[in-house]
Amino acid sequence: MADSRRSFLRTAAGVSSVAALAGGRNAGATITPAQLPKVRFGQAEVTRLIIGSNPLYGYTHFNPSYDGFLREYMTQDRRMELLHRAEAAGIGTWQLHYMRQSIEDFKRYRGEGGKMNWFLLGDFEMTTDFTLIGKTAADLKPIGIAHHGNRTDDRFRAGEMNKVREFCKAVRDTGVMVGVSTHNPAVVDYIESSGWDIDYYMTCLYRVTRTKEEAREAFGEAPMGEIYMEKDPERMTKMVRQTKRPCLAFKLLAAGRSARPRDVEAAFRFAYANIKPGDAAIVGMCGRFKDEVTENVNLAMRYGVPAVS
Repeated sequence: MADSRRSFLRTAAGVSSVAALAGGRNAGATITPAQLPKVRFGQAEVTRLIIGSNPLYGYTHFNPSYDGFLREYMTQDRRMELLHRAEAAGIGTWQLHYMRQSIEDFKRYRGEGGKMNWFLLGDFEMTTDFTLIGKTAADLKPIGIAHHGNRTDDRFRAGEMNKVREFCKAVRDTGVMVGVSTHNPAVVDYIESSGWDIDYYMTCLYRVTRTKEEAREAFGEAPMGEIYMEKDPERMTKMVRQTKRPCLAFKLLAAGRSARPRDVEAAFRFAYANIKPGDAAIVGMCGRFKDEVTENVNLAMRYGVPAVS
């Protein structure tokens, strides 16, 4: 197929060395990382392609069976292999959410010499026990800590954004960057108009936290399962461009629903063309069925270099 990823993987910068990773990080190949575009994020420099964490821990946003499959397949050893492969391929930044397993993984990754910098998504007990914010920031030194998007959207719907703001204030006290994750452009608009003291957003390109009632009100009916509407990326990236704060766009591929090569390429092209030059994109990777690290790195190389005006 002329528009498949294979048509440009052979010619994209760094592809031969990155492709050598397919045999695993211990395959004996000499690896030259691709020079992925980078942006400044506070005092840090992050690659415009960030590896996410949902597939690593079996959060597929499809169904419980696929969740269970990935949780069985993605052992800690396989997670480590994927992270080291991503780093060797040129990805310099990792985003993970707070839970015991992910923190243990981060410590092992660092112990094995992993050097990617990282963003933390505050979740579970961290959203209520703020002492964990300070301890994690001091011990593990993330670039920033963001309030989890599902929790943000729930609290926005309930009129409880004061709880999100309290979380942000606790993060500010640690000295790391302060973020808010959301799937709803209205949340970004609310925070911007309310003058919150935060540094960045994590912005989902699909408003998957719509309730069935909200979907019926907006569209006249509700689909089965999570809600992915084709114009959602346009709605969110419009808001991304309106804020001066940097944004980390995520779910570019609609949690794997954009799966055909031409659709994946189109999703990367759209995302990088419609977020700001100083923004970055988070993409979850698995590698069970194909070499997603290589493909995603080369898509970011092709479309993630900001245009020079």
